[in-house]
Amino acid sequence: MVGIRKLKKIWLDGRLVDWDSAQIHVLSHGLHYGYSVFEGIRCHDTPRGSAIFRLDEHLDRFYNSAKVYRMSVPFDRATLRQACIDLVRANGVPEAYLRPIAFSGYGQMGLDPTQSPIQVAVAMWEWGAYLGADGVDRGVRATISSWARIDSRSLPPQAKCSANYANSGLAKMEAVSGGYDEAILLNTQGMVAEGPGENVFRVKKEVVSTPPASSGILRGITRDTVIRFVADEGLVFQRTDFTREELFSADELFFCGTAAGITPIREVDGRPIGTGAYPITRRLQQRYEAALHGRSEEYASWLTYVEPVPLAPSISGMRSAGRSGRASREPKG
Repeated sequence: MVGIRKLKKIWLDGRLVDWDSAQIHVLSHGLHYGYSVFEGIRCHDTPRGSAIFRLDEHLDRFYNSAKVYRMSVPFDRATLRQACIDLVRANGVPEAYLRPIAFSGYGQMGLDPTQSPIQVAVAMWEWGAYLGADGVDRGVRATISSWARIDSRSLPPQAKCSANYANSGLAKMEAVSGGYDEAILLNTQGMVAEGPGENVFRVKKEVVSTPPASSGILRGITRDTVIRFVADEGLVFQRTDFTREELFSADELFFCGTAAGITPIREVDGRPIGTGAYPITRRLQQRYEAALHGRSEEYASWLTYVEPVPLAPSISGMRSAGRSGRASREPKG
């Protein structure tokens, strides 16, 4: 991982502020108790300029996560949607990762978050493939974590809450310290759940499968995207539990997520997966890249384009348009 390069602006509590001015109090409740919900969203360069991928679906999940945690977000969906667009436009970076987050702020300490105000921010930064460009190409080495995925009777795993990611952080550190690229977590029943920040897919005899929501996973937006791609490729798809042994015997395995994209898994606990060719994973990667970068009309509805703000006409331009009897209009990209 590399450090984050400063951009110009962050959206904080209703306005764009300078990067270094986006600050919160050290006694913010969410910092102490993990009471925050967030999203990870990508924007990509396309022939029409920057486009945010599946923005509306991410915002749906954001507000659903807040509802699970009885968190009243003080900005409506339309405002937060526009905040994401305005932030990309203000920073002028064609490809980036966006992080909307709502958290209990400074007001009162103690476990009950309802006495603290809810603050909302949207940050963005430039971030390459989470598991590395080499991983996307060659595949990554994974290990089964000794840490179990959080159980829904302890914390709601389908709400994207910051507290959940302490579980993920433990698994990630364990994997990296053991010389692996990433972890795979089992649930408390011993079935495959997901990676620390990714969903897991298995391919066996051209059947593509992934654990169901009941296994304790987060319902990933990229997971949903892959499921659509599998159908469009004419492949058989199953939501089903599978064991760690079924990971070892897979023809192909891959992680998917907003940060990770679609990344093959070439090895699990020292066992090579399949032949290393990843033919189905490659087909899905190609569809994904085409969709992200606006090269597929089939998935055009998933893109929210960040159009530049049109320049106000100059006084001379207005006079000229008045003489000609036609208003001069900026062509749309």
